[in-house]
Amino acid sequence: MTLILRSVILNDIGLVRTNNEDSALAGDRLIAVADGMGGLPAGEVASEIVIRILDELAPPTDPDAAADALRAVVSTANQRIHAAITVDPAREGMGTTLTAALLAGETLVLAQVGDSRCYLLRDGELTQLTRDDTFVQALVDQGTLSPEQARHHPQRSLVTRAVQGADTPPAVGVLTVVPGDRLLLCSDGLSDYVEDHAIAAALGMYADRQQCGEQLVKLAHHAGAPDNVTVIVSDVTTR
Repeated sequence: MTLILRSVILNDIGLVRTNNEDSALAGDRLIAVADGMGGLPAGEVASEIVIRILDELAPPTDPDAAADALRAVVSTANQRIHAAITVDPAREGMGTTLTAALLAGETLVLAQVGDSRCYLLRDGELTQLTRDDTFVQALVDQGTLSPEQARHHPQRSLVTRAVQGADTPPAVGVLTVVPGDRLLLCSDGLSDYVEDHAIAAALGMYADRQQCGEQLVKLAHHAGAPDNVTVIVSDVTTR
């Protein structure tokens, strides 16, 4: 059985921002979201760098090789961002999150730096597959904050790790997937403002990926959409 991903990308500037620093990629075996930071125009430069490198990748079919390839992508992106900052010191501090999912056989290999998320909807149940690299998540892990308090914390967007020119390896995980699984990759423009139960309801209600993505963006808009909103809705199917 050969599995592939059928996906749709929606990339929305939001209701407040004047520029879009998110970038995304969706192929039949590789999907990724990168959320740039560092201000105009540096954030969008950083996110475009990492997505461009991923776009050039010939995705391995072996899970171990896929994990190594994603680590190499992050390493290369850090080198190129460092070089871009060296050429233009005004870009100092620019960086990007990255959450990438690569399908190798029946194994989904995840690589993440930052707070863009990957969710899985399986049999109507939503699971967050990634862990945010954020200040508030660290407080939750320590038991200092509850998840609900973290959602409304004024520093919830403070990222503790990013692809920013230093040697920052991604967190890598694997998951066995089956036909019928639905994946969501999103920037924090969605997950910071829309509750998980609402995300789960949208993913389960709309079989059409485009309609599902549009509903998720609409939910972010209803919440004020102060940030760029990028979603990839991706279904695991047989070829």
